[in-house]
Amino acid sequence: MKTLPALVCAAVCAVLATSCSKSSDAPASKTIGISIPAADHGWTGGVVFWASQAKKDIEAANPGVRVLVSSAKDSADQASGIETLLVRGVDALVVLPNEPAPLTPVCKQAAAKGVPLVVVDRGLAEPVQTLEVVGDNPGFGRVSGEQLAKAIGGKGKVALMQGVLCQVNTDRVEAFKKVLAEYPDIELVEEGVSDWSTEKGLRLMENYLQKNPVLDAVWAGDDDVLLGAKKAYEESGRKDLRILLGGGGSKAVVKMILDGDPLVTQTVTYPPKMIYVAAQEAAKIVAGETPAEARIVVPAEVIDASNAADNYFPESAY
Repeated sequence: MKTLPALVCAAVCAVLATSCSKSSDAPASKTIGISIPAADHGWTGGVVFWASQAKKDIEAANPGVRVLVSSAKDSADQASGIETLLVRGVDALVVLPNEPAPLTPVCKQAAAKGVPLVVVDRGLAEPVQTLEVVGDNPGFGRVSGEQLAKAIGGKGKVALMQGVLCQVNTDRVEAFKKVLAEYPDIELVEEGVSDWSTEKGLRLMENYLQKNPVLDAVWAGDDDVLLGAKKAYEESGRKDLRILLGGGGSKAVVKMILDGDPLVTQTVTYPPKMIYVAAQEAAKIVAGETPAEARIVVPAEVIDASNAADNYFPESAY
């Protein structure tokens, strides 16, 4: 988690002017602010796409609601952007923190002002949010392990690629290994750190191939990492691998599934669409609804030939 095509990631710069009409039946104007990291790799490119889609859909369905999307290159930039949204006046705020700790103070400011706060994916250092929308990291690892084991018939040599060494990665990898432990004929022969990087995925795969005359499966753990691993495997000329499994549901990998790639037959989602789910929840809040629960978990799901067409978005950068 590399050089990407140009992405739509600039902030919406202005709130639409208040209607000149003063009639009592004019709809009350509500504003939702969405603060996200800039698209610096594939997954955040998907977040930018789904934030933009949320803006379109919410504004189309709710003429009295405006959505401002702000993207940021780093935590300091994101905090500044949130402060600007608060000054402009938002009725709800959706935040996917670049880093939880540095974003907590400005989110506390929002909460102190009475602004409902929906936090996405990465919990704050203090739980000041109204609602939390997260992905299922243990479920991501568990489903990936189940799909990989099934693909090789519960038997073979497996290598894995860890992501950035953090709690998200730990939750995923531990769940994955727990599944493999249920199969005595599966041997985990290699594991290394990819940092969710395509380039590091390529280098890890080259190393794995040099050290292991036979590999039956590799869990790259991320679709961006998979692209590097696949390139290394193809350049090696080997034919022993039975499955290369990534994760995330990127456009490039879903296209491989659609095209019938014999090695990339499926992926497991860690959906960037969770920002869309969070924005829709914010729209309910500004409409006067109280969240039915404090935490929404967006599940990990399998994308394969049966549903790849429904999960392919050519217009997305991810």
